[in-house]
Amino acid sequence: MTQVTARWHHVVATAIGAIVIALLYQVTAVDSRYAARQAVLREASAVPSPGARLRFSATAYCKGEVTASGVWPRTGVAAADPALLPVGSVIQVIGQPQYTGIYTIMDTGPMVQGRHIDLYMWSCTEALAFGRRAVDVTVLRLGWNPRTSTSGLLPSRPLPQTTLPTPGGPAAR
Repeated sequence: MTQVTARWHHVVATAIGAIVIALLYQVTAVDSRYAARQAVLREASAVPSPGARLRFSATAYCKGEVTASGVWPRTGVAAADPALLPVGSVIQVIGQPQYTGIYTIMDTGPMVQGRHIDLYMWSCTEALAFGRRAVDVTVLRLGWNPRTSTSGLLPSRPLPQTTLPTPGGPAAR
């Protein structure tokens, strides 16, 4: 009977070991999938640095009032997610020969989130024909983000006024 009991213990121990290994494998597989998903989300929402070349989805708009920066929309203006490309950022769009060029992020919008830009076009027909396209964006300069600046960067007292010499005055002789 002791030999049967010993075998039974081996079978139970082996089964428990197999179950533990299978459960550990499942935990590792779930964690690696979660980590991969988080890395993609982190990359998509990370603020790019000047000189970075990223893939964006681009659409076009043609009508609008004053932009988020306070200027009227015009050619060369684009809208972007302010968490990714703050207002005032300068980008170069590459990918569509007719629309390749330098754009300034001067607008934001509720539909412009993540790696998506919205290019202003004067013609609504052209904007509708543009549709949604994949473009490469090179960040030339990041704009001003008021959430990341502090009041300590501003001078505490006014800068001294300098006077320029008047024409025909004592400095001109």
